[in-house]
Amino acid sequence: MTILIPSYEPDERLIGLVHHIQAISSCSILVIDDGSGEGYRDIFNAVREAGCTVLTHSRNQGKGRALKTGFAYIRQIGETDGVVCADSDGQHLPKDIMSIAHAVNEHRHHIILGSRRFTGKVPMRSRFGNAVTRMVYSFSTGTPIQDTQTGLRGYSADMLDWLCGIPGERFEYEMNMLLEAKAAGYALLEVPIETVYLQRINHRIFGRWPIPPESTTPLLNSALPPVVPPYLTSSC
Repeated sequence: MTILIPSYEPDERLIGLVHHIQAISSCSILVIDDGSGEGYRDIFNAVREAGCTVLTHSRNQGKGRALKTGFAYIRQIGETDGVVCADSDGQHLPKDIMSIAHAVNEHRHHIILGSRRFTGKVPMRSRFGNAVTRMVYSFSTGTPIQDTQTGLRGYSADMLDWLCGIPGERFEYEMNMLLEAKAAGYALLEVPIETVYLQRINHRIFGRWPIPPESTTPLLNSALPPVVPPYLTSSC
């Protein structure tokens, strides 16, 4: 099993996450530096020295592209178990990452979603944003899920070709994945995880906003009917 962590301009929490995962698991860890620049070299060197593989984009290309870079590498090295994707800002706890890894082993051909329940001290804008995307996703697909925005996800290795071919370079990639899953023959399985919100985030690990605007575009496009000019529908 490989843990894939896309990262842009991280802080020391990435190093802490790596050490905590290694303390409870023998999974390989792959980190994608999405063009963070020279100012973050020490952090990526530290996780490399800890035993992680680090791949680097020469410029920022977006979370979707970082994930696909990781999937392509994992496919190339012949991973047979699967992959778990986690964010590098401390919002995904190591024990929850391992729960997703276990679910991947138990449920092949599924997208495993680490599903937050948004209980406790959750910022109102985050609670509202996720409620809206849940409602629109359910309406557009007929499949209700609790957490459409989670970045903690797992996949079996035989899904890698499909994952590499999903359109989207930035946050919209993860929503496109959910929208295309049913047609590709993949079911969704939610695994409850803790809801963790950090008090301060001074870095940009793929998102300063709780619901990145571009991530909702595919969802809205799927829910809204196409606008057809009147002259195309009028009879001759």
